[in-house]
Amino acid sequence: MFTGLIQEQGRISRIVKHQHNIKLTCKASRKLLADYKIGDSMAINGVCLTCVAKAGNAFTVDVMPETFRRTIFSESCIGDLVNLELAMSASARFEGHLVTGHVDSVARLVKKESDENALVLSFAFPKELEGQIVGQGSIAVNGVSLTVVSVEEGHFSVSLIPHTAKETNLARLKIGDKVNIETDILAKYMQKQLRMMEGD
Repeated sequence: MFTGLIQEQGRISRIVKHQHNIKLTCKASRKLLADYKIGDSMAINGVCLTCVAKAGNAFTVDVMPETFRRTIFSESCIGDLVNLELAMSASARFEGHLVTGHVDSVARLVKKESDENALVLSFAFPKELEGQIVGQGSIAVNGVSLTVVSVEEGHFSVSLIPHTAKETNLARLKIGDKVNIETDILAKYMQKQLRMMEGD
């Protein structure tokens, strides 16, 4: 489980592709990786992945076919900056929102504009996620916990404060770039229950 509060940005240093799975190596600070070991979880751009190797300031994870198909990792390149967050500690202070690291789909940036000190990003999202994204609700974009500003048919927008813009890879996005999105887990369960009730 994660909070969506990014601890630092890492950089992809190696990609080994085998059809629809990847062995991905990222570089991060020794501070972040100090207590991180093989078998531990790390959210990389919002995707919960397990460490299979670690050496110095680099660690390696396996990306299975389902994750390859559902996320932006199929288009990742060496040198890409990625948002990193270690799994939440039971004794840690909880902020952000509950993020599972199970990405739902990919969204595409369609608009980027400034609003005084904020950066507003608008994304097009898949039809199957309608009903799971609501205004003032929570969403994780590349693993970043954000509040949805507005939702229109097939589009949603979020607003970044300067700190978030600086500490994550979202401010670097260009029009047309894709991101991983995870909708609020509470919205998923509510939508499921409503559909079951409608089927009765």
